[in-house]
Amino acid sequence: MKFFIRTYGCQMNERDSEAAAALLRQHGHEQVLNEADADVIIVNTCSVRSKAEAKALGKLGILASERRPGRLIGVMGCMAQRLGADVFEKVPGINFVIGTGSLGLLPRAVETAAGGGGPFVDVGDLLNGSVCTSAHVYDNQQAKAFVNVLFGCDRRCSYCVVPFVRGRERSRPAEEILAEVLDLAQHGVREITLLGQSVLSYGRKGNVWSPDHVSPRGLTEPFPKLLEAVAAVPGIRRVRFTSAHPSGCTPELARVFATVEQICEHVHLPLQSGSDRILKMMRRGYTVDDYRRAVERLRQAVPTMAFTTDIIVGFPTETEEDFEATRAIVEEIGFDNAFVFKYSPRPGTLAAEWKDDVPPSEKLKRNKILLEDLDRIAMKRHQQKRIGSIQEVMADGFSPRNRKMWSGRTRDFMTVVFEPPAGARPGDFLNILIRRATPQTLYGEVRP
Repeated sequence: MKFFIRTYGCQMNERDSEAAAALLRQHGHEQVLNEADADVIIVNTCSVRSKAEAKALGKLGILASERRPGRLIGVMGCMAQRLGADVFEKVPGINFVIGTGSLGLLPRAVETAAGGGGPFVDVGDLLNGSVCTSAHVYDNQQAKAFVNVLFGCDRRCSYCVVPFVRGRERSRPAEEILAEVLDLAQHGVREITLLGQSVLSYGRKGNVWSPDHVSPRGLTEPFPKLLEAVAAVPGIRRVRFTSAHPSGCTPELARVFATVEQICEHVHLPLQSGSDRILKMMRRGYTVDDYRRAVERLRQAVPTMAFTTDIIVGFPTETEEDFEATRAIVEEIGFDNAFVFKYSPRPGTLAAEWKDDVPPSEKLKRNKILLEDLDRIAMKRHQQKRIGSIQEVMADGFSPRNRKMWSGRTRDFMTVVFEPPAGARPGDFLNILIRRATPQTLYGEVRP
């Protein structure tokens, strides 16, 4: 059967979609690039915000209303895990639901639905379910890949649904990860992004390294050792990871950044708020000063380090003073980019029990102000460190907004748009002279 996967959400959802596609292809199904050509459409969903769920449900509703004979519609991902069989009530016409702990059962779900069985639902056991870790879709243009290293999360932030839809924290054995990275490198992958909800916690619970492994740099912490080992895999030219937490920004992590060339100078380090009072309510486990020291430690090791972040505005009881404290630390850190979210309560979380007392209009206002601040800061950083410089860019291929141009990423994760040279291929590393910029995008010309 021909299948198409629509993905909403974070990099972990993107990685799940890659694994789902590989599984289905291994079972004889064909992936297509246009959902109109598909016999099976799978919507991979996010549940972090109510808006994300609404978007996925809206898409499913449209698909179900089309009533195309013989076409199957499936749901996977975090919303599927949270709602389970309730998805069938919200959107009649769905054929199967697969949770985050049951991805390995996707081929069976498709086969069951195609045979007239169902509706099929399995949200599994988040600790012992059929999680797929190493399946990839290989093609001759795949130059980068996501690799799961840590599943679940134990932090229990008061607003976050992730522990309920991804389960408790568990780390993959390092040897298993390195075998996957080696396989990817042998298939032409040059950039690896290591994934975990709080990835710097990798290996803190349980033994992930064999006793005979020796770090060339004398590292002792599990995640810095993993970065060092992944970077040493032949063929791997860039290593990234997401998402970080200030508690993991240790001197050893800083040393790896400073001494391992393949590790890119970029950290996504969620801040969420600049108010210590709000951070305590969020149960984030750090203060603003802790966050500041984490940034300083990494910038001392690599002065060109770029930081991106996540921020929530309008959290319960957030005052104007709290919001101004967020603006102040954003200005001080000088983020290169940020995702700003208007708070929405998520079922089952501690914060959902509190009054959502910041009016929607105020959330929107604070969101707008913060985005304007971030754009101004980004342009200042572009002027200081990027415009007029030559940046190494890994080409991704056609620019999404202009098929005459290509785009790619710098080592510090900035998007660059450029006119490709003759014979260019996705995955090529090009030197680009940066001529101009908008807050989120650089524009340049290829140089020898």
